[in-house]
Amino acid sequence: MTETPTLSHVDDQGQARMVDVSQKTSTARTAVAAGRVIVGAEALRLIRENEIRKGDVLTVSNVAGVLGAKQTSRLLPLCHDVNLQNVEIEFSLDDEAGAVDVRAITKTEGPTGVEMEALTAVSIAALTIYDMCKSVTKEIEITGVRLLAKTGGRSGDYRRPAGPRNN
Repeated sequence: MTETPTLSHVDDQGQARMVDVSQKTSTARTAVAAGRVIVGAEALRLIRENEIRKGDVLTVSNVAGVLGAKQTSRLLPLCHDVNLQNVEIEFSLDDEAGAVDVRAITKTEGPTGVEMEALTAVSIAALTIYDMCKSVTKEIEITGVRLLAKTGGRSGDYRRPAGPRNN
């Protein structure tokens, strides 16, 4: 007979709950996430030349992504408040695809990981790019938000298998 797996975020009565991490060992933890904002050739040109009417898209999106990572536990009901020690947001412009690639790296030392903080940072940075470019085009698409890697914790390290969109 196969044992039914226990759900970590559900109590004995089937109610959602935050996991108790008070007994977990603190370890160094990192996470890397990425996503893409397809803005089209014209908007990408304006981003590159810093001519979007709302301002410097990449600088504002960088700040928004960092702020998003810091607010993750307030946005996602069962996430713990994590003492982030570093958040880095990187952007690369892909002229062929008319896209901005967003990458976030988060770090902490603690009893729980920072994957959700990295994913939130990417998502908020991408939404900021969308917001700042929407006057140029309504055809903007946010796609491919995903975890690329994580280190630390009981579940160990993870690296998404190599592939064209997985680095």
